[in-house]
Amino acid sequence: MSPTDYIKSHIRTVSDWPAPGVQFRDITPLLANPRVFRVLIDQFVHRYFDTRPSAIAGLDARGFIIGSVLAYELNIGFVPIRKKGKLPFTTVEETYELEYGNATVEMHTDAIKPGDRVVLIDDLIATGGTMGAGYRLLQRLGAEVIEGAAIVDLPELGGSARLKELGLPLFTLVDFEGH
Repeated sequence: MSPTDYIKSHIRTVSDWPAPGVQFRDITPLLANPRVFRVLIDQFVHRYFDTRPSAIAGLDARGFIIGSVLAYELNIGFVPIRKKGKLPFTTVEETYELEYGNATVEMHTDAIKPGDRVVLIDDLIATGGTMGAGYRLLQRLGAEVIEGAAIVDLPELGGSARLKELGLPLFTLVDFEGH
């Protein structure tokens, strides 16, 4: 079995959560199984080992789990991009649209220096709103975003296409049809 098939086989689908008709792709079984978690992290380590990013930026909250371990393995810094109101220092923020309303993410203004080469990571790409906002934040601070990365892509929801239209190269390990 290929590493991506192995990873995909450990993602749990929860039907009708958080709303009827939604097929929620739950990555917590990947995190609970040390062997699967190692295979998952190794896929990203091998992807970025030779490109030598300056930092990994992780999106709140599951991007923190994968991103911080990846940063540790690559011996580089980790930058959290958090939901509004969670960071204690001077921040820059970006608001994006949700299905019903808006959300805002922010990061510290000194987290990235102009010219830093950054990989932006999250667990899943659905509509692309959160990753798009993170991408714009990093660009505003002068980072070169090497790539957006995620474990799962839900291409039918259009997020990966929207992110590519913004100019963000993407790398995902597995795709799931539906949402």
